[in-house]
Amino acid sequence: MKKLNLTVAFVMLLQLAFAGGILTNYNQSAQYTRMLSRNASLDIDAVFYNPAGLVKLEDGWHFYFSSQTIWQNREITSGFPLLNNDTYKGETFAPVFPDFYAAYKKDKWAFSVGVAPVGGGGSAEFKNGLPAFEIPISQTKTLLSGLGVTGYDVDLYFNGSSIIWGIQLGATYAINDKWSVYGGVRWMPASNVYEGYIKNIQLQAGGSMVPAGAFLNTAAGSMQALASMPSLLNPYLDAAGAYTLAQLEGAGQIDATMRAGIEAGLHLMGLPQEQIDAMNLNQINGAYVQAQPTFQAQATQLAATADQMQDRIVNTEQSGNGFIPVVGINYSPNDDWNFAVKYEMKTFLTLDNKPKSDNNYDLWGAEVNSDIPANLAIGVGYSGLDWLEAQLSYNLYFDNGVDWGNNVNDIAVWGTVDPSKVRHREIDNNYYEIGLGLQFNLADNFAVSVGGLRSKTGINENWQTDMSYSNSSYTLGGGIVWGITDKLKLDLGVSNTFYEDDEVSFAYPGYPDMSGNPISSYTNNYAKSAFIVAAGISVSIF
Repeated sequence: MKKLNLTVAFVMLLQLAFAGGILTNYNQSAQYTRMLSRNASLDIDAVFYNPAGLVKLEDGWHFYFSSQTIWQNREITSGFPLLNNDTYKGETFAPVFPDFYAAYKKDKWAFSVGVAPVGGGGSAEFKNGLPAFEIPISQTKTLLSGLGVTGYDVDLYFNGSSIIWGIQLGATYAINDKWSVYGGVRWMPASNVYEGYIKNIQLQAGGSMVPAGAFLNTAAGSMQALASMPSLLNPYLDAAGAYTLAQLEGAGQIDATMRAGIEAGLHLMGLPQEQIDAMNLNQINGAYVQAQPTFQAQATQLAATADQMQDRIVNTEQSGNGFIPVVGINYSPNDDWNFAVKYEMKTFLTLDNKPKSDNNYDLWGAEVNSDIPANLAIGVGYSGLDWLEAQLSYNLYFDNGVDWGNNVNDIAVWGTVDPSKVRHREIDNNYYEIGLGLQFNLADNFAVSVGGLRSKTGINENWQTDMSYSNSSYTLGGGIVWGITDKLKLDLGVSNTFYEDDEVSFAYPGYPDMSGNPISSYTNNYAKSAFIVAAGISVSIF
């Protein structure tokens, strides 16, 4: 029997970002939802997008609050041939995704504070688990077929939630009418909660479902009995070594049950009944002595596999925090054009892992690395026409600067078979985004807007896993802005993201399918969709 690995990986931070890079949320205002390009903003959401431009606000206090409701669906379709089910669906729902910004502007200075969920912000639920959970279990249909196993059943579930807050403080200074600079710091407290299980594993044998652990322990006991057969036969050899099993049974030396047990082991060695009938006890004992190491190894492995078939429960919470500097420059050559650059440095973030139950199946250890890549944001704004405002934005996420760990799918299949086949997740090119937003001013206090965003991931195929995967996408957004008064403004927006499916190949050890053909690889197709509704209100006190 080949090795069966059920050390299934719940590990790796479940990617819950809705817009932005692999881990970064960039949808941080209702204005962004309706335009999808805000890097040259001179409004109050510039606290996040272009803090160096805050000196363009009027003197006084400015406050902003927005919230988004986010739906994201994930669907993984696996081509692994032994699975009972090939489609795994996950639902992410964030009913409240809040942002708060405040700024005080006086002459050449502006001081600002912002609070936003810069990473995560929701929960993802897979009610029937993930392929990486189930593939090792599905192997039982062929790897244990010699024990009469023809199928399996299992209860799978996974739910992960993640939130990384960004609490940012900073100051902006106008060098002159054209140039201004910003310096600030962002504190980033983070929390992840994972709940899931693999339980009630059953094997179909003899036409009925039986608990896998009990079945395999019984099988291990049978193999151990066969490994001990030479000790059982040894007392008979001196007096009856030349006799066949039929002669021994006829003479009353062994009974029918003992004879059947001896023959069962010989059948497992591949000997036909005709040959067994012709063998004497010395020959039978010699065959068992030769096969003893194999039977002993199989007994040990079956017992170990039975242990792996026990319920696996994950119930853990992870928390930590990090700090990063944020700097920016804004250049306004005239009233029509505005140019902005912001740089957020890499966040070194380590999370403490704290199991929440005594029977927790912990795969993380005491600490978890969760660094967030640096980000370069560039924006160009134009407002030279009374009826039109336009913004062009570019974001570059330095994903190459972060260690993403090992591939979870590889761990699940190769972890105890050949650890050298477990691949490290790699980045070929840094993730980037290009967004264009247009606002059409229909009246002095009312405007509509549209926007488009292209996001291009740069991950290597070995980066993709069931637990977290990155897809390139196109996003369309639209909405309105209504100036209720000179000091009170309402923004409403919606956006929809269209992700490109990604089909990924994974190597497999060559275990057989139901037809006996070796499986050397399989493919998973990764798909997503996302929809956002947002509302925001800003208040100014001059």
